[in-house]
Amino acid sequence: MIQAAVLQRLRAVLPARNILENEPMRLHTTFRIGGPADVLCLPENDEQVAQTVALLKEEQIPFYIVGNGSNILVKDRGFRGCIVKMLHQGREIRVDREAKTLYAGAGETMMSIAVRCAKEGLAGMEFASGIPGTLGGTVSMNAGAYEKEMKDIVNSVRILTQEGEITEISNAEMAFGYRTSAVLKNNWIVLGATLQLQQDDPVEIQARIDDFTHRRRTRQPLEYASAGSTFKRPEGFFAAKLIDDAGMKGYSVGDAQVSEKHAGFVVNKGKASAEDVLVLMSRIQAAVKEKFGVDLKPEVRIIGE
Repeated sequence: MIQAAVLQRLRAVLPARNILENEPMRLHTTFRIGGPADVLCLPENDEQVAQTVALLKEEQIPFYIVGNGSNILVKDRGFRGCIVKMLHQGREIRVDREAKTLYAGAGETMMSIAVRCAKEGLAGMEFASGIPGTLGGTVSMNAGAYEKEMKDIVNSVRILTQEGEITEISNAEMAFGYRTSAVLKNNWIVLGATLQLQQDDPVEIQARIDDFTHRRRTRQPLEYASAGSTFKRPEGFFAAKLIDDAGMKGYSVGDAQVSEKHAGFVVNKGKASAEDVLVLMSRIQAAVKEKFGVDLKPEVRIIGE
């Protein structure tokens, strides 16, 4: 539990409506799974993020940054500390038509950015339009789809450093790798990013977005809650094919199931617990290891207790 004096200090930084106590994390993750966080904070701008994080560090309260809650699994007993949810932070998009760049705050969803790009005739991020997350998390983990990654379009990133400084770093300084970046390695927080794009016909851009959306709907289990891809792609293999070939497609533990549509996804068919998902993940890993000798590494981040 977080002491009343700390909550009082938080109320001096954030509006009271943006501080939620004992908040069920199943309401804030795309998996629709997770016990309560002691406190969930909703900063609305860069300064509130910086002040909230500084306060939590000063009070030695554990905290975790989320966007719209994709790519994470919160355990059933919840999170002891504070979840800082960035979904309402920096909800702004700025376009520089001459430079062909677009700046968006960390809380913007990838689809909202894609829609704005299409309207502005800026091409290049269509591949990311269906990634079920916000810009902050998508940039942090160098998310990708259809053979492209965020490193291909990021010009610069606005971050909050461990020392509490707000600064901007270049693509090169981000040190992007497969599902990682300097943000994750250094525990920085993404506040926003500038994307380098190209001019194109808005109609053609929207057509590509629609095509990617159609592909995603037909190939991925969007009818069920999930965290997105469950495991990282092992070098030289595809995780979904390994899982399928190991005979695990459709395998269930409680209401957690390896999707029958796409074996790369573990889905919540209704009332799955985090423990159901964790047991299922371990069985998938064991089956793939036994049949192919390949170690599957989780892509979904597991937090809480």
